Amino acid sequence: MQLKEIVVRPVTHQEQADYHKLMQRHHYLGSARPVGETLYYVATWRAQWIALLGFSSAALKCAPRDQWIGWRYRHQFDRLNLVTNNSRFLILPQWHIPNVATRILSLCQRRLQADWLRHFHHPLLLLETFVDPQHFHGTIYKAANWTLLGSTKGFRRINAQGYQSNASPKLVFVYALQRNAQHLLSQSHLNPVYQCGTPKLMLTANQMNALPTFFNCIPDPRRTQGRRHRLDTILAIATGAILCGRVGYKGIAEWAQSLSQDARARFQCYYKQERYHVPSEYIIRDTLIRVKPNALDQALQHWSEQYSADDESLAIDGKTMRSAIDSEGRQIHIMSAIGHNTLHCYTQKKS
Repeated sequence: MQLKEIVVRPVTHQEQADYHKLMQRHHYLGSARPVGETLYYVATWRAQWIALLGFSSAALKCAPRDQWIGWRYRHQFDRLNLVTNNSRFLILPQWHIPNVATRILSLCQRRLQADWLRHFHHPLLLLETFVDPQHFHGTIYKAANWTLLGSTKGFRRINAQGYQSNASPKLVFVYALQRNAQHLLSQSHLNPVYQCGTPKLMLTANQMNALPTFFNCIPDPRRTQGRRHRLDTILAIATGAILCGRVGYKGIAEWAQSLSQDARARFQCYYKQERYHVPSEYIIRDTLIRVKPNALDQALQHWSEQYSADDESLAIDGKTMRSAIDSEGRQIHIMSAIGHNTLHCYTQKKS
C-alpha cells in the first residue's frame, strides 16, 4: 500500500448514512450526534474507505486547554468557534497498517482550515481531542505533533443542566493550525478576521450572583397576585442573556432555559419541588415592556461601573434605531460608549 495514494475528503450528504453506520459498528463510543458546527471526513485508498474522522464544536470548559491558551474568561465563549474537537477517529478493521493513521490525520489537518471556512464562513485556529487512557495512549496524535496538555477532571455532561463524574479522566491533546494561534486566542483584542457575528460574553458565578442586586431599587410594575418570579431575577436573566449574545425575547427565554440549576440558584430563581424555575418568554416580555426605561438604564450603568476597571479604553458608537420615530417624526439616533476589553456599554444618549 502506497501512503501517497491515500485521499482525505469531506463526507457528502448522501454518504452520511454509511458513515454513521460504520462508526456505530466499529468505534468503541459509537456514532456521535452532531454538536454545533460539524464536519465528517473519509479517507480512501483507490476508492476504498479506510478511515473516518469527525470534527465538532469544542468543549465549553477544559482546564488544561484553557490554561494553555491563557485566554480570559470573558473572551472564552466568544472564541470557542475558533477551536474544533476531533470527536471521532476510526481506522476501519482491515486497514490497521503502520503509519496509515498518522498520514490520514496529517492530510486532514492540511485541508481542515479551508473546508471549515467554506462550510461555516469563519476560520479555525486550534484543534483539540480527548483520549481515554483506558483504551489508547494517544500515540497517533503524538506522532502527528499534537501537544499533550494533561488530563481532564473526569466529568461528563449529562444534559443541559449540569455535569456528572464518570471517574474516567481523558488525556487532552491540542494542535495549533497556525504558529501564532495561542497568541491570537489569548490577546485582549481579537483581529476582525477571526471575529464571527456579534461579540458574546461568558458570565462568571460571581457576576451571576451580583446581577440581581443591581435591580433591587426598581419598582415592580406588576400586580402582586400570581407573581412568582422576582423582578430583579427577570431583569438579571435578561441582562445576562443579552451580554452572552442573545437577541429578542425568544433568545432571552431560550438562554434562560439553558441555565443549569446552579446558575438558576445564583440568579435567585423561583424554587418549587426541589428545582429552580426560570421565567417564560411571555413573563420576560410582559415585564420588560412595563419597566421604566430610565430606571433600568441607571441600574445597568451601575453594573458597568462595577466592572469598568478591566477596560483600558472606550469606543464611541452610533446607531440609528429601526422603526423608532420621535415626536417630530425623525428617526432616533443612539450614541453609546463601549469598553474595549469588557464590551460593556457604559452609557447611551439619544440624539
